[in-house]
Amino acid sequence: MKTIVNVDKNWGIGIGDKLLNHIPADMKFFKEKTTGNVVVMGKTTFLTFPSQKALPNRVNIVLTTDREWSAENVIVCHSLDELFEQLERYDTNTVYVIGGSKVYEQLLPYCDTAYVTKVETEKDADRFFPNLDEAEGWVLTDSGEKLEHNGVEFRFTIYRK
Repeated sequence: MKTIVNVDKNWGIGIGDKLLNHIPADMKFFKEKTTGNVVVMGKTTFLTFPSQKALPNRVNIVLTTDREWSAENVIVCHSLDELFEQLERYDTNTVYVIGGSKVYEQLLPYCDTAYVTKVETEKDADRFFPNLDEAEGWVLTDSGEKLEHNGVEFRFTIYRK
């Protein structure tokens, strides 16, 4: 299983239900990595999507404790056991954890690769991704080239466990 995330200098990923950074090249990278694959997310993350619709050309799995919730073209799982049972149907190399913070925290131990877009900003955040630079067992294997969007520098990095 893999994870994909966009973080600021403090590993912040969002405030409220909003992403901290909107970088077109990052959105393109996300789409390229996840299209044709399985994406796993929490309900709050799903509800931030345009029109609250499943991401096209992907298997969308939402992890939520809300037993009343459902959405078109979404597989809903109410526990990690239920999720892992569902994931047995797929090659783990095609599964991407895409947020939010609670889902990242719960599933990061099961991931072997993390695609982290590091943005050189420090913004107010109340949602964070675990700092992989300090996490035991994680190694930065590709620090990426420095890119820029509207004066903001960022890198596509890869961590492996």
